[in-house]
Amino acid sequence: MSVVPRALLGVSLLALAAPALARDDDPQTIVVTGERADPEAEVLKTPGGVDVVDAATYADKAAVSLRDALAFSPGVYAQPRFGQEVRLSIRGSGLSRGFHMRGLLLMQDGVPINLADNNGDFQELDPQVFERIEVYRGGNALRFGGSTLGGAINAVTPTGRSAPGVEARIDGGSWNTGRFKLAAGMASGAGDGYLAITGDASDGDRDHARRRSLRLNGNVGLQLAPAVQTRFYASANHIRQDLPGALTLDQALTDPSQVLPALVAQDQARDIDSLRLQNRTTIAIGAGRIEVGAFLNDKQLDHPIFQVIDQKSTDYGAFARIDLAGEMGGMPVEASIGSTARFGHVRARQYVNVGGRRGALTADARQMARTIDSYGELRLTFVPRLTLVTGGVFTHGERAVANRLAPARSGEASFDAFSPKLGLLFEPSSAIQFYGNINRSVELPGFSELNQTPYAVGGVVTPGFVDVAPQRAWTAEIGTRGSVGIARWDVTLYRADLRGELLQFDQAPGVPAATFNAGRTRHQGVEAALDLSLAPWLTLRQAYQLNDFRFRGDAQFGDNRLPVIARHLYRGELRLGSEALALAPNVEWVPEGAWADYANTVRVPGYALVGLGATAQLRSGVTLFVDARNLGGKRAIGDVSAVVRASDASAIYYPTERRAVFAGIRGRL
Repeated sequence: MSVVPRALLGVSLLALAAPALARDDDPQTIVVTGERADPEAEVLKTPGGVDVVDAATYADKAAVSLRDALAFSPGVYAQPRFGQEVRLSIRGSGLSRGFHMRGLLLMQDGVPINLADNNGDFQELDPQVFERIEVYRGGNALRFGGSTLGGAINAVTPTGRSAPGVEARIDGGSWNTGRFKLAAGMASGAGDGYLAITGDASDGDRDHARRRSLRLNGNVGLQLAPAVQTRFYASANHIRQDLPGALTLDQALTDPSQVLPALVAQDQARDIDSLRLQNRTTIAIGAGRIEVGAFLNDKQLDHPIFQVIDQKSTDYGAFARIDLAGEMGGMPVEASIGSTARFGHVRARQYVNVGGRRGALTADARQMARTIDSYGELRLTFVPRLTLVTGGVFTHGERAVANRLAPARSGEASFDAFSPKLGLLFEPSSAIQFYGNINRSVELPGFSELNQTPYAVGGVVTPGFVDVAPQRAWTAEIGTRGSVGIARWDVTLYRADLRGELLQFDQAPGVPAATFNAGRTRHQGVEAALDLSLAPWLTLRQAYQLNDFRFRGDAQFGDNRLPVIARHLYRGELRLGSEALALAPNVEWVPEGAWADYANTVRVPGYALVGLGATAQLRSGVTLFVDARNLGGKRAIGDVSAVVRASDASAIYYPTERRAVFAGIRGRL
């Protein structure tokens, strides 16, 4: 049996069985009735850590990256490196990765933008384009087939029906920053369309941090029949980012504007040109629906670092999902089954870096990845207000590297894993929820983990294709969310016991750190948000996370804490005023900094950054805003690229953003 039929077999059988389950003479039939809930209500049916970030919550900020958009999303650790580059992690996902992103399924309009090997970049997502961002922490990403420790983030684009009219925005400020947005939506009869063009330019708050980008996002929807709708999406990105890189601890705390001379000499940068196309067709069947679609992602990466990385990737795939709702045995029941298949090919070349240009060819490989996630979920309300949710994700993955320059270092690997989930959702009222679940996560290694750079030790070269196993974990969580009176809250406590976490450690004396499977580790913590409406003119927004990540009896590191992510992180914003005029002082507080290394020899200092926002409504639909950051000029460390053992010479630290003021105007007609 070929790969695709084998991976989709379970879902196919369930799909074929659905009509049989709906026979009128079957007492256990699922009768499809009613209408679907609104998008946020649909997300909040999950018995675990999820939330929806409305774009209005960051509309009056210079939201350059996902850090600005997700600052108050509980449990999301989004800390700055430079420009649009951030550390994006949930529940400690991707700790060993000091570049790009791992451990999260990143999507736009429900379609993955990760490459087929699950590694990803987030620079292609411009927060100012989206109408909302859905966050599914950990195993709560099951509805998209997500099975990683971190979960999934889905950025949703407006349509001509949800955002009719014309929207314009322009803002800028420190570091010669200038940005714009021009968007229009319209609907007429059976069709609608939306188009947004955004631009961003800045010299950055550090030397050699200049960036330029131009993005286009659009979609067109057609009502083909009363119960059938199709929508075509397109996204194009032109991104140019100079890389200021990391500094030593002393450099970052004394002169964070500087850059290491070697990076300038090599003109290090990350330049991306990408095009994404997709289609989603929805067929309504009473209270349920069928969704099918396909997508194509084409990307060119020109990435001069210590060598010049030249990658041309093409990813394509398809997805299908069936949602049913009704009654079974007198009890409300909902069922979902689906699958997403992704296939990717990368032409990966490397060259000697000669002032940022290609010198001699040093690597030439063809990389192939297949990832197929097939999932199913059943929701049964067996007593009023108490719902049992059970399901699972079956993941099939293949990775292959054909090394053109050194065929002996080629390799391939195949993975199959099942991740079950069981949860309960209790709703004592329409405004309060309590939940708990236990789930398994499996994270397949990508090309960066499997195809590692060789190191010479005593004349012996380690293989290029490394036998790295998937990272596995069992996670349990309990929590509550809701609103009563002046308070709105979202609190989750979780514990994840991991085996084979993809981390860095010494392989042999003199061998630098590389990514391999650790033994037992534990990630546990608190993800919390609390909003208080203290008066009609006074509101307080807060987010806090406790991150307790550590080894468990490791042969090399004992019970050491894992590096990179700070133990405590608090953000707060107090808004005073009305829609006509408001001030919003804010603070980001890290009382103790993160460990910089696995040996726990160096910990970075904690910090508190104070900012101020202000808005004034000039007329209906037109708003002037100011976003001032780090008003105290605090010098601190925002992110770390972990090493086995840090020294004074370790250039692994990224400073936080320096003092800056941005202002802009936005309006809608």
